[in-house]
Amino acid sequence: MKNQRAIKYICRLWKEWRMTIFFVVFVVIPVKSSLADWNWVPTGSMKPTILEGDLVYVNKLAYGLRVPLTFYRLAKWADPKRGDIVICFSPEDESRLVKRIVAVPGDRIEMRNNAVFLNGRRLAYGQIDPKYAEALPSRLKDNSILATEDLDGTTHAVMSTPSVRAIRNFGPATVPQDNYFVMGDNRDCSKDSRYFGFVERKAIVGKAKGVILSFDITDKYQPRFKRFFAPVD
Repeated sequence: MKNQRAIKYICRLWKEWRMTIFFVVFVVIPVKSSLADWNWVPTGSMKPTILEGDLVYVNKLAYGLRVPLTFYRLAKWADPKRGDIVICFSPEDESRLVKRIVAVPGDRIEMRNNAVFLNGRRLAYGQIDPKYAEALPSRLKDNSILATEDLDGTTHAVMSTPSVRAIRNFGPATVPQDNYFVMGDNRDCSKDSRYFGFVERKAIVGKAKGVILSFDITDKYQPRFKRFFAPVD
């Protein structure tokens, strides 16, 4: 009798939830895996461009089409470019990361005192837009250096914190084929290709396009309304 009741209960649950299960398995999972997704950012490695507590929209069709839940590509129509903010898997522990493409296959990359040199040329650095400093805590602004960096025409914000021990000199090294050199915009507080090496092309799963929502996880999860639906560059 108990077994019959259990079977009836399971059958009733199946009838009630089967459409939801089908929708999740055949719609939600394929869409999130191959078309579009979102990514909560738990650390400040991409400050001041992306803050911890940002929910980032990810375009998984930016570079091609994948079989859901795999690295197998059905089609490819673009490759990541210098300056793109991408979602990738760490070659060290396969954790999901948000980083910026700094060097592409064939590039010769070097760092000297936190300045990036690409193919023997020092990147251009300039004054930052004050909007990037607005969202940073006062103590961080007072102890950090903020600037813009021009990556092959893509100008974006970077920051460094002199009091933090970090790798500020690297290379030179040449990026192998089908590999990329990625870094965080928060140069002194980012574990990236300086530490774990190059990222394979197949481990790059999408391009970050904008912030959907943002909550300050360092201050009682206060909403940052100005960052809602803001683009990232």
